[in-house]
This record gives sequence, C-alpha cells and structure tokens, in this order.
Amino acid sequence: MIKQEYRSGFISIIGRANVGKSTLMNKIVGEKIAIMSNKPQTTRNQVRTILTTDNFQAIFIDTPGIHVPNTELGKFMLKAAHTTLNEVDIILFLIEPDKRIGRLDEEIIAKLKTVDSKVFLCINKIDGKSTQDIIDTIECYKDAMNFAEIIPISAYEGTSINELISCIAKYLPPGPKYFPDDMITEEPERQLVAELIREKALHLLDKEIPHGIAIEINSMKKRADSDMLDIDATIICERDSHKKIIIGKNGQMIKNIGTNARRDIERLLGSKIFLNLWVKVKKNWRDHEVLLKNYGYNNQDL
Repeated sequence: MIKQEYRSGFISIIGRANVGKSTLMNKIVGEKIAIMSNKPQTTRNQVRTILTTDNFQAIFIDTPGIHVPNTELGKFMLKAAHTTLNEVDIILFLIEPDKRIGRLDEEIIAKLKTVDSKVFLCINKIDGKSTQDIIDTIECYKDAMNFAEIIPISAYEGTSINELISCIAKYLPPGPKYFPDDMITEEPERQLVAELIREKALHLLDKEIPHGIAIEINSMKKRADSDMLDIDATIICERDSHKKIIIGKNGQMIKNIGTNARRDIERLLGSKIFLNLWVKVKKNWRDHEVLLKNYGYNNQDL
C-alpha cells in the first residue's frame, strides 16, 4: 500500500469588513480564536489558526477587512490584509450573495489577479438565501477572474464547511507538519486575552466608541496558593467622554465587559481568573506610531 504524501500550507482569508472571515476561521478549527462582532473592522491584526489531520496541516490567516483607511491604525490594518497575498498557497476570498460586484470587491479582485496563489471564491451567508440568489452571484463573479473554486457556504451555520476543507486539502502542496498536532494557534495568550476583552467591548459599547479602543494587558500572574490567574488590563480610549461611557453609571458598563470577557477567557485558558479592568485616555492613539506599536500594531512586522 502506497503511503499518502503529507500536505501542508498556508491559507489567507480576505474580504470586505464584516463579511464573516473570523467566523469562518473559528468554524474551520472548531475553536474560538478570532473575535467576532457585527461591527465592521473587528479584526485588526493577522490571526493564525491551525487545522491538523492525519493527511494534512492547514494554517489559516484571518486578516482585517478591506476598507478605506482614515487613520494610521486603518493603514496598518489594510497593510496586514494585503501582506499575506503573495505568501500563501491558497486565498479564500469571501463575499456575500449579490447580483453586482461592489467597488471594494472590484479592488480586491484587481489585487488578486496579480498574485500566484490559488484563489477560492467563497460565497458566505447563504443561509436564508434562495438557490437563485446563489446562482445569480456565481454568474456575476465567475468571469471576474480565474477562480480555482467557487464554493457557497455559511460560516455561521457550518453549511458546506467540510466540503470547503476537503477542497483546500486537494490544493495544498506536499510539505511538513509545521506545528504540533494539539496546537490550534500561534497567537500569544496575552494577545488572545486582550482580543476577547475588546470583543466584549465591541458588543456592549456605542457604535463609534469601539473603534477608538485598544486593550493593554498589564500583567497575567498565577496565584501562588491556587490555580487562580490574576489578569490586570487597561482599556485605552481616545476621549474623556468615552472613558465615562466605558465605565458606565456606578461602574456597571466596565463590570459587564469584565464579566462577559471572563467567561471566554476562562474557557480559553482552562483555569479560573480574576479580571481587573482599568480605563485610560490616550488621545488620538490610532494616529500615534509609538502607541500603535505598544498596543501590538507594528507595520515593520508585516
């Protein structure tokens, strides 16, 4: 019996903001690694997750949504989204069902035509859409460029995700196992914890405030006398008025953010935690190069 050659490779997930990239990546690996929100521009950095099977290992890179940047943070996010395109084996280009190609999708397609990676068109959010809606979308996009595959999916419902994974496996080149079998992400624990706190803030705060916040993990220490982990974190915002809203009346908002974040952090780390949250104002931090680096957004790494 001929032993099947092991395959491995890197897959970038790109698309407009809020098209479901993080939801898709979490569904593929079966764990919550990337944060999710119905607010656009949730993902700010590249987030890597790993799917390992007996026959292949696929490393997925979730990228910030393609958008028109108006801050230095926005420029960083756009660069993070574009950087991976020439460095991966497969690109999953996510769109939503539509009868026309929007301006941003046209720009993405123009960029994709310049890369050598195989490009899959993934039509996401098909739950609730008719067969005709899907057919119309395929007809609209199929001649825009030479897609290796066109696959309708629902990342939220899990529809056709196994078919997508099988298709990805066929296109992966022969290669080594880059990561241990039980490793599902290479993201540092501090970054994952910070992102989970930011996700809860995205869910609970007013529409404009979340885009002006960052999370700084001051310390993560295990208690000497127990398995409890003490986490001290600061929510960075841009205005004094935002600080008041984040704290809330009688401290209720920051308490809610902390309570909701604690549940997911405990699930992620597998231990009980005590989460202490602070709020600090750093005016215009999104346009401050040093502060961007301090909060983990460093263009020199891209």
